[in-house]
Amino acid sequence: MLAYIFDKKGKPRLSEKEKPSLREGIGAVIKLKACSVCGTDIRTYRFGSSKIPDGRIMGHEIVGQIVEVKEKYSNAFPTGTYVSMAPAIGCGNCRSCRQGFTNMCDDLKTIGFEYDGGFAQYMAVPACAFDMGNVYGLPQEEDITKYTLSEPLACVMNAQSYLNIAPGECVLIIGSGIIGCMHAELALHANAGKVVIAETSQGRIRQAEKLLEGVTFVDSSKENLEEKIKEFTEGNGADVVITACSVGKVQEQGMELLAKRGRISLFGGLPGESKGYLDSNLIHYRELSVFGVHASTPKQNKLAMGYIRDGVIDAEKYISARYPLAHAGDAFAEAEKGEAMKLVITM
Repeated sequence: MLAYIFDKKGKPRLSEKEKPSLREGIGAVIKLKACSVCGTDIRTYRFGSSKIPDGRIMGHEIVGQIVEVKEKYSNAFPTGTYVSMAPAIGCGNCRSCRQGFTNMCDDLKTIGFEYDGGFAQYMAVPACAFDMGNVYGLPQEEDITKYTLSEPLACVMNAQSYLNIAPGECVLIIGSGIIGCMHAELALHANAGKVVIAETSQGRIRQAEKLLEGVTFVDSSKENLEEKIKEFTEGNGADVVITACSVGKVQEQGMELLAKRGRISLFGGLPGESKGYLDSNLIHYRELSVFGVHASTPKQNKLAMGYIRDGVIDAEKYISARYPLAHAGDAFAEAEKGEAMKLVITM
C-alpha cells in the first residue's frame, strides 16, 4: 500500500508499505478515507523529530472504515463502520488514566508516533485503542472528511474546559489560524460578551473574517493591542487570553493584557527553549490563573464529533483543499507556507 512516512535523513516521503493485518495486539484494520495535516505534522516536516522512529507512517487526524475487526470488538464496531479515534492512547493503569485524564498518561502512546498513522491507504488500530475507548463511530454519511477536524476541535475543548468562559466576558485569542478560529467559535458558543482575535498578517485576518461572524479582529502589526483591549473592556483587560500560536513573547504579552483574576491558556507550545516568558509577580498580585493543555481525551473527541455532526461547528468551511495521497508531499509544501486553514489528504 502507499504511505507517507517519516524519514530521519530528510523530508517525509511516499513509500510502499505492507498492508497491515489482524496480528497480535491489533484490534482492527481500517481503510482510511482521509487524514488532515496537523501543526505537529508541519513541525515534523520542517525540523524532523527525535520522537518518531524512521519509517513511521505519519498522521493522526483520521477517518476511515473498518474492513477487518477482531471478534472481541465486532459487536460494537462491525465491518463497514465509519470510525475515527482520539490518537493519544493511555495505559489505563496510571494515576492520570484512573482519574480519566488519559491524555496525561505516564506511558502515553500516540498514533503517528508509537503507532503507524493515517497518511496511508490502510491503518492498523491497536487493540488498546478499543479497550481505552479511543475509537468511536461516525455518522454513516457519504463524505466523512470533515470529521478529521474532530481531533483539533477536541484539543480546543480541552483547553477551554479549564477557562470556564462566562457570559459577557472578554476573550482575546492571539493567532487566527484554525485553532484560533475554533477557540473563537467555542467562546461565542459560551456567550462571551466580546471575542477578539489578534493577528499580525493581513492576509490571515481577511481569511478568518470570511469564516467568523461576531468576532472583532485587531491587526496587531499596525494597532496597539493593549490600547484596543483597554478600549473594549473599559480599561480592565481581557478576562481570558488564549495564545493560539507558538511564540514565546505572545505568552508574555498575553499575561500583561489580562484583567485582575483573569485566565490564560498557553495553547501554542514553544519549540526549543521555552523559559522566561511568565511574570510571576503579575500572577501573584493580579491573582491570575495560568493553564496548559496537551492533546485531548476520548470523551472530548466524541463531544467534538457531535458538535460537527450537529452543526454547532461548521468544520467543512475550514478545509482549504483536499489532496490525494499520491500528492501528500505537495500538501505538506503548501501547508508549510502557513496560508491555508486546513489541508486534508484523501485516500
